[in-house]
Amino acid sequence: MEQTQGALPERTEIPAEYRWRLEDLYPTAEEWEQDLKTVETLAAEFAGYQGRIGASAATLRTVLTLRDRLGRLMDKTYVYAKMRRDEDNTNPRGQAMVERAQALLTRVGAETAFFLPELMAVPQTTLDAFLQAEPALEQYRHFLADLARRKQHILSPDEERILALSSEIAGSGENIFTMLNNADLEFPAIRDEEGQEVPLTHGRYLRFLESKARAVRKDAFLALHRTYHRYRNTLAAALNAGVKSNVFYARARRYPSALVASLDDDNIKTEVYDNLIAGVHAALPAFHQYFKQKQSMLGLEELHFYDLYVSPVADFELQIGYEEAKEVVKAGLQPLGGEYAALLDQAFTGGWIDVYENKGKTSGAYAWGCYDSHPYILLNYQGTANDLFTLAHELGHALHSYLSNRTQPYINAQYPIFLAEIASTVNEVLLVLHLIEMARSQQEKVFYLHHFLEHFRGTVFRQTMFAEFEKLIHQQVEQGEALTAEWLEHEYYKLARFYHGPEVVLDPELKAEWSRIPHFFYNFYVYKYATGFCAAVAFVQRFRAEGRKAVEAYLELLRSGGSDYPLVLLARAGVDLSTPQPINDAMALFRQLLPEFIL
Repeated sequence: MEQTQGALPERTEIPAEYRWRLEDLYPTAEEWEQDLKTVETLAAEFAGYQGRIGASAATLRTVLTLRDRLGRLMDKTYVYAKMRRDEDNTNPRGQAMVERAQALLTRVGAETAFFLPELMAVPQTTLDAFLQAEPALEQYRHFLADLARRKQHILSPDEERILALSSEIAGSGENIFTMLNNADLEFPAIRDEEGQEVPLTHGRYLRFLESKARAVRKDAFLALHRTYHRYRNTLAAALNAGVKSNVFYARARRYPSALVASLDDDNIKTEVYDNLIAGVHAALPAFHQYFKQKQSMLGLEELHFYDLYVSPVADFELQIGYEEAKEVVKAGLQPLGGEYAALLDQAFTGGWIDVYENKGKTSGAYAWGCYDSHPYILLNYQGTANDLFTLAHELGHALHSYLSNRTQPYINAQYPIFLAEIASTVNEVLLVLHLIEMARSQQEKVFYLHHFLEHFRGTVFRQTMFAEFEKLIHQQVEQGEALTAEWLEHEYYKLARFYHGPEVVLDPELKAEWSRIPHFFYNFYVYKYATGFCAAVAFVQRFRAEGRKAVEAYLELLRSGGSDYPLVLLARAGVDLSTPQPINDAMALFRQLLPEFIL
């Protein structure tokens, strides 16, 4: 099946082989309902241990085991509900399931909020003795050590209960944005390359920006951003609520800022964040040189923002069906070995992937799942080069989760967020280098080289710009100021001007771009795209220099999950992100590629 540019199909019109198989999680809705009840039962059982956690090594083992059972089941029920909604956000059944699951998570969080403060009150000497006496507690060693590290930020049982009860409200800003963005927001139709009127959608927007017809990409850019601009006050209020919740939790847990609080989850110092911004700032002259070269190759008197995504290669354009894309991805990822290749086949045939866009489907792409399921991947596949690389990217996430879940116990299976974008980007870098090497003409080679340079632009330069903006908006709220639409537009446009330099004409409509970025609700997530990209480049360079030894060290990183702090796991695998070196090396590679970017 390949989608046309007409009206989006209903969910039921998508063939089963191109839909993920959520029945692997719950064959029937009744079984999901039953697990909701089981969650409540387990939560009540867990609450019965209040006041007894430190009674003995055996009791602690029982409590931690029960906590894992409860966590696994809560993950499973919520993931299923959320993915059902993501299939079609207009379906009230999916909406209700998510609301019920979220409400249950809030109640359980309140009932079990005593756990961390009570565990933290157990003397370290007692915990050490428990670990020595009870071998089954060994898997919890890193968890217990990390709690000790964060002890000053764990509050009293009553305070933790209040924070848990507030969590559902705290997500209101993101929920409002999600529903407006995916269910209610409608874009006008534009005329495509053939002059046909085509509805503009989230999934089609990027394809239009890559169009060789400048009028098409300009119309798409203006239509999208003018639509968001009409809702700018609502979207500003939603973002303000999201940032305020981050600031509230940081202050409640006695952190000096929301940034410090967010980074502390992964035991990351703010120097890592600042090193990224400083390293990218230093590379901006090369970034601006890239725009000059691209403008010349495109033959444009002015390079506008809506010109940045289009390939300057006139004689080569990739349109690739999903079935062919699967084979290309497998070929590009061959350096990762036979085990990885077998898992790719499993992903393609095992009901992991939801391929095509349909009415009401959540935009974009992601990989998700839970400990007791295979991974799932949501796509909105349109057949472009970006879709090909998105497929490889999300498979990186999925297989990282698969390897971690199958190797680590539940307590250590969730890899730190700081590592989350590395496996996905390794896949993309391997794939693009494979395609550059296999190119059959200079035009094709430059096409893929352009994609790689665009990857730098979108994942390092653009995400670092987002990270700097995110730091700015949190500082604004922390200083007691509001995030008004006018202020957000002004500051975002000023930052965009600094990053893009005089080489790019920034139309005033770009002022609205902040309002369509869902990641601004993710609490300092975006910088990890940039650091992850730089780490991925370092790994691929090691594969090429050291061969199988480096690949095995990398796969061991994927299997390690959250068994140690991310910087420790990375250094063990051969990449040290506690220093500026990987950032600077990636920026050096960007500079080195520029002379090859010529027809």
